Amino acid sequence: MDLADDGGNESGDEGMAAPSSSRKGKKTYHRHSTQQIQQLEAAYKECPHPDKNQREQLSQELGLDQKQIKFWFQNKRTQVKAQNEKANNSTLRSENERIHYENLAMQEALKNIICPNCNSLGLGEEETHRNLQRLRMENARLKEEHERTMNFFSNYMGNSSSGALPRVEVTNPLEPEQVQPFNPENPISTDWSYGTHERDKPRIVEKAISAMEEFLELLRVNEPVWIKAPTEDRLLLHRDSYDKLFPKPSQIKTTSARYESSRESGEVAMAAIHLVEMMLDANKWKDMFPNIVNRARTIEVVDAGSFGGLLHLMYQKLHILSPLVAPRELFVIRYCRQLNPNTWMVVDVSHEFIKEFLDTPPTRSWKLPSGCLIEDLANGKSKITWIEHVQVDDKALTHRLFRELVCGCQAYGAKRWIATLQRMCERFAFSMGLTITNRNELEGVIDSIEGRRNLMRLSHRMIKDFSEALSMSEKLEFPHLSEFKNSGVRVSLRRSVGIGTPEGFIVSASTSIWLPVSSVDLFKFFKDEKKRSEWDVLASGNPINAVARISTGTDPGNCISIIQPFIPKESNMLMLEETSVDSLGGALIYAPMDLAAIVAVINGEDTERTPILPSGYVISGDGRPDRSAPGAASSSKSTPGSSSLLTATFQILVCHNQLSKELNMESVATIHALISSTIQKIKTALDCAD
Repeated sequence: MDLADDGGNESGDEGMAAPSSSRKGKKTYHRHSTQQIQQLEAAYKECPHPDKNQREQLSQELGLDQKQIKFWFQNKRTQVKAQNEKANNSTLRSENERIHYENLAMQEALKNIICPNCNSLGLGEEETHRNLQRLRMENARLKEEHERTMNFFSNYMGNSSSGALPRVEVTNPLEPEQVQPFNPENPISTDWSYGTHERDKPRIVEKAISAMEEFLELLRVNEPVWIKAPTEDRLLLHRDSYDKLFPKPSQIKTTSARYESSRESGEVAMAAIHLVEMMLDANKWKDMFPNIVNRARTIEVVDAGSFGGLLHLMYQKLHILSPLVAPRELFVIRYCRQLNPNTWMVVDVSHEFIKEFLDTPPTRSWKLPSGCLIEDLANGKSKITWIEHVQVDDKALTHRLFRELVCGCQAYGAKRWIATLQRMCERFAFSMGLTITNRNELEGVIDSIEGRRNLMRLSHRMIKDFSEALSMSEKLEFPHLSEFKNSGVRVSLRRSVGIGTPEGFIVSASTSIWLPVSSVDLFKFFKDEKKRSEWDVLASGNPINAVARISTGTDPGNCISIIQPFIPKESNMLMLEETSVDSLGGALIYAPMDLAAIVAVINGEDTERTPILPSGYVISGDGRPDRSAPGAASSSKSTPGSSSLLTATFQILVCHNQLSKELNMESVATIHALISSTIQKIKTALDCAD
């Protein structure tokens, strides 16, 4: 047993070795040298509890016997514990003094209350006594909660007086987006401070701690709280068992509200500390999940370590890549805490609506304690355990094509977060040159690693811009386009703003269709260069030529390509294209670029200033266990997972001047005809035109 546990020597004299008996009844002490103390301090930082082998090694290195080593570490642990207890006691004394003085001030205020109507004391002696009793009870409750909080941190987190996370700078190709000025489309700005009042912080801290307790408990328990879904290979919460364990009122008071819950684990190719930094930076978090996070802003850093972790107030707008599904908006408290040297926890829980940021409250979504546990595996990889738990009421706002996918917890479930994180971490590892692309594959076009990285940066911005373009309003921008409203194609018009977008007006069109083809086969169809002429309007029925290709993952489908389409009189016109595939689906996203622009990017030009206008296709499963069409009866011969959803999105630049009504109609008709004919070609090529 340690001396710290025995209540032994608390002086912790680091210059003293263990006592030794040279003569009976007398003890001698050997003072360590400065060099020995420094080496012992360094060893203590690495391991406060060395085993026998480690003590033997230190004994040989320092010229001390093992008992001296053992007693030095015991004394050191005693000293550290005493220091931590002293700091905690000081904090508790300060808090108790503050509560005491607040109580005295309240008592004095109650004695001096004057009724403004009759100019006399407003409270009788009996009522004053009752108020004082109520204040004493409230005071006792606050003290109990404060003590519970401190004990909780002590039990779960150790005795560290500060849990502030280290700041680690990562050279990341997923650079944070530029902060946009305030506008209705982007209401949350990172340089805007909500200004949480001091009186609100205890409530926020209490909610964060409660969420953490629940999250850690949900990680610990299995059945009967977590059960296997009847028709899918995933875990979900058993409602009755959960409600008994964590009773709480429903936040959405509608009969159509439902709960979504899921838990998933997996390994990702990134060190834990880098993942933690990404989770604490709203821009990097959004960049890592472009297909899930549409917008993210840190409203305020509520606490930066005094409670053993980091507390952020955040705005989140989550989506899936189709305009047929309404996004989910949330105000959350994000609590990040280091549990031990190799493990971190990040928990999100919904917070009340902040009216300064949105005109109407996001009433359709409420996040219960959710988040991830990040365990460093010491090999550049991490194990992630993800829990998603929300209450939502959005079925009526979700197109019937996507209802099984959304309501079945697949669209926003833990598996999707894990799969996306695995794909993006793999992409990041390839961009860092940890896996080198076959140089023969590049055909001498991109010679340098930095040139490949710069092209990957531009391609990632293309993916982000494409994802944001899918956030179309349910309502058309102008009424005279209503003739297209029932065609299955969503159309929007916007004026491009900011650096990196072509100047002028942009018309976007998007549609989603169901296909009796598995998502794997559909992705292979789009990747097959021999079949491209069957559906790609830019191919004009001719084969295409891939000038260069950069791998972004171990699967051949994960790559960036520079393609030369068949465009007469446009020999310098190329396409930057990225294809990506994971366990839940795939995507093919591209943007036309001229040769000079691509060469400039490869040579190091700022990718944020390169104009780019992406279009593309998103593939996913449809959430149905068989290949029956939405609303149709299931076939007994159906194969699980043999149907999919395809979302096609095209964007065109109209002009640089003010648009007229006639030009509006002409532009919309052009893009409508383009997307409709392309969808028909795809159906014909897949032999499912009916």
